[in-house]
Amino acid sequence: MTQFSRRTFLKHLALASGASWLTSSLLGCSSPTAAPTNRTPIEFLHGVASGDPQQNSLLFWTRVSPAQPLGGVQLLLEVSTSADMRQLVHTELVLAKADNDYCIKVDLSGLSPATDYYYRFRDQQHSSAVGHGRTLPAQRPEAVRMAVLSCSNYPAGYFHAYREVATQPLDVVLHLGDYLYEYAMGEYGTEQASALGRELAADNSKEMLSLTDYRKRYSLYRTDADLQAAHQAHSFICVWDDHEITNDAWTDGAENHQPEEGSYQSRKLAALQAYYEWMPIRPLVSGQQQSLARRFDFGDLVSLCMLDTRIEGRMQQLDYASFSDADQGLDSGSFLQALQNPERTLLGPQQQSWLLQQVLSNQAIYQVLGQQVLMAKMWLPAQALAALGKPGPELAAQLHQLAQQGTAGQKLLPYNLDAWDGYPAERELIYQAAMKAGQPLLVLAGDTHNAWASSLHSGNGNKVGIELATASVTSSGIEDYLKLDSKALRQLEQDLVQLMDELDWCNLEQRGYLLLNFTASQLTAQWFGLDTVKAARYQSQLLHELKFSPALTKI
Repeated sequence: MTQFSRRTFLKHLALASGASWLTSSLLGCSSPTAAPTNRTPIEFLHGVASGDPQQNSLLFWTRVSPAQPLGGVQLLLEVSTSADMRQLVHTELVLAKADNDYCIKVDLSGLSPATDYYYRFRDQQHSSAVGHGRTLPAQRPEAVRMAVLSCSNYPAGYFHAYREVATQPLDVVLHLGDYLYEYAMGEYGTEQASALGRELAADNSKEMLSLTDYRKRYSLYRTDADLQAAHQAHSFICVWDDHEITNDAWTDGAENHQPEEGSYQSRKLAALQAYYEWMPIRPLVSGQQQSLARRFDFGDLVSLCMLDTRIEGRMQQLDYASFSDADQGLDSGSFLQALQNPERTLLGPQQQSWLLQQVLSNQAIYQVLGQQVLMAKMWLPAQALAALGKPGPELAAQLHQLAQQGTAGQKLLPYNLDAWDGYPAERELIYQAAMKAGQPLLVLAGDTHNAWASSLHSGNGNKVGIELATASVTSSGIEDYLKLDSKALRQLEQDLVQLMDELDWCNLEQRGYLLLNFTASQLTAQWFGLDTVKAARYQSQLLHELKFSPALTKI
């Protein structure tokens, strides 16, 4: 099958649209004094955003809505060092084209490190909100504060987590994917959408397949006031996961793509085009490979590598059903042989080579990997895996009994083959590079909708780092699948810690976000949870806090 790498995607997209959603500019090189006049009134219904901060550059985004269709809308971008926009350092005329869904991104370089910038887009009569972004520090900062988010399903509930993040004093926000979901009304996560007033648009209520479908879904999500507030307040660093295209995607297919839905590659190309149009992400980073993978250095305090474990190089997920039959059950020998195949990859050879080079050459105090799926070993007794198809209190009771018995002598198998557990040889390569570099890894993850903290160990048992995973913004997790009440969930959390050697803590019930504070002497991780995403009124609370030394040992 034809493989569409990000390099190929950008080539096709450049041919189609001239990559005209992005304008690259140098500070001070353009200075018109008057805002343009358009032939029809315009609105800024989708807010503003900044993203992909570097030490001397920042990307600014907006989308404009003209009252009447135009080939393009002229706007004036203003950038200031003051929130009142009186200390202008850059002004520039830009064009939001209809061909790019009236989205515009300006990649402005020549900025100062560790500096707050404020920006807006306008014409003579209408102005966007004023957004805020911050460049990365060139020298070691006293601290770096970042929020980590993932899995925001609009019909599933209110985006309270975004509202909370908007109010936090932060250097940057990391979004680890599933920024939106492809499903139709009546499918996953939409059960209470009507009651919440969060139905999909009438002209976009089916599963997303075409470029128009994906654009309209982004348009709906970006009208959410809480999501707009988060983007307006902070610069985002983003990666996609599967639902930006469709569920359980891999390079050449997906669980939720059927032959009657047309070409998967065409669908993927459409989805990624909409992603680049609507997200504050830089398509190309000078000096790095043509991949979503890219690096952000906060002085020599934090080096953040963002990875694509979903689209660029992922091989198809293994499936227990392919190694089982009704009479003999699981052929564990054949399964483990396939699982341990050294050729199995999440990253692909080019991204893998880039990541290993980054790990081996890292000079920062903290080496951080921002990516989508759990890296920790999440293995359960085989008999528990066999029962996973029958969720409910009986399964929880079985897991509790197994936890009391212990796992000694039990045959253990990975429960989530979509995660790094389905690609253990490549994971081990990363661990070996970290050990060779003498630098522990801090891995960040989303995807599962629940919160996790784990210790990471190589195949020979050496600790190589920790993994901190955020809960979802709205998407339901294990608690919904198992249909357990809060008391039963607390017990299950304890049982899973007993059953899974690397797991140190988890929360299986609440939506929320992860807040990280890095200093030269300490890392503090705080998981915040929401009491509900099903009502407009809510409360946020600190669920759990962990502190680590720079060696990533608990304090």
